[in-house]
Amino acid sequence: MLHYILIMLAAGVGIPVLAALNAALGRHIGSPAVAATVLFVVALGTTAVVALLTNPGAVSKLAGAPKHLFLAGTLVAFYVLSITWIAPTMGVGNAVFFVLLGQLISAAAIDHFGLFNAQISPLTLTRAAGIALMAAGVFVTQKA
Repeated sequence: MLHYILIMLAAGVGIPVLAALNAALGRHIGSPAVAATVLFVVALGTTAVVALLTNPGAVSKLAGAPKHLFLAGTLVAFYVLSITWIAPTMGVGNAVFFVLLGQLISAAAIDHFGLFNAQISPLTLTRAAGIALMAAGVFVTQKA
């Protein structure tokens, strides 16, 4: 389990770095949309190599997948475009704090209702208090 925790911690560290790098690229070239496109081209190449090395047969199963599952690509595009446009205006830290708050709320709802076949984990008072504490932290960072 520790290796999963470390991988997810590294992914979490990468999100603000991604935001800062892509926002800087967008400012440098004068187009957040082009910067986001470049990010996705690089990501496509990277993930294609990993997919081919780890499970090339999985591609044949795509045609049978429920079509709503492909909306995840739209959501990641929305995230990358929004963070690339907004981070230069409100700062990477502030933008990512709001992303984190949205993630906590969404994750709590997905877990509570078992959406998308997720394991059900009811929203307890403790979990709700944690989300409220995060919201308070976001508020404090905005006032500073």
